[in-house]
Amino acid sequence: MYKGPSVWDRINSFALVSYIPEPLAGFLDRLRQELVPNCFLRAHVTILPPRPISTTPRDAWEMIRGIAPELSPFEAELGGVEVFPASDVIYIKLSAGRENLLRMHAALNMRGLYFQEPFDYHPHITLAQDLRPDEVDELANVARARWAEFSFPRKFCVEKMVFVQNTRRSHWLDLVECSLGRAESRLDGDVTDRLVG
Repeated sequence: MYKGPSVWDRINSFALVSYIPEPLAGFLDRLRQELVPNCFLRAHVTILPPRPISTTPRDAWEMIRGIAPELSPFEAELGGVEVFPASDVIYIKLSAGRENLLRMHAALNMRGLYFQEPFDYHPHITLAQDLRPDEVDELANVARARWAEFSFPRKFCVEKMVFVQNTRRSHWLDLVECSLGRAESRLDGDVTDRLVG
């Protein structure tokens, strides 16, 4: 039985992500913690940025599950470290796979999952956000130096989507996941418990 935070801790803020595999994920997680201590988010690429939903989590998930078989797995590759000027977010851009993610976002940002986002959807890997203006340049330089030292492949396969929900303490909960390009089986009781609230 699922033993996460109570339903009362959860808020109407959901996202859809694809986690990055090792060894790339471990490196990105350590880099993010170096830049923003006490940040424990797992390295991921966001498909649907955080949003309130206008339907139940279960119905939202049924919609995602229904679209997943139409979306094929694909390879993504990471490029250089950059900074979004409007928000001072430090990120790694995608040098391959960006068009696939744009198509996924367009296919899923509809009906009960639709949200008019404050910024245009721009696929990337976030390294640091909510920074003071005086620390952005220095931390961006640290991120560039560390990224230049990474000696493993910078490619990964986007083959799964994970539906996540935020809580009052800004802790993201993994609710359910599905594979791209495959029809998933019906929801079992444990999964249904996670989609309450």
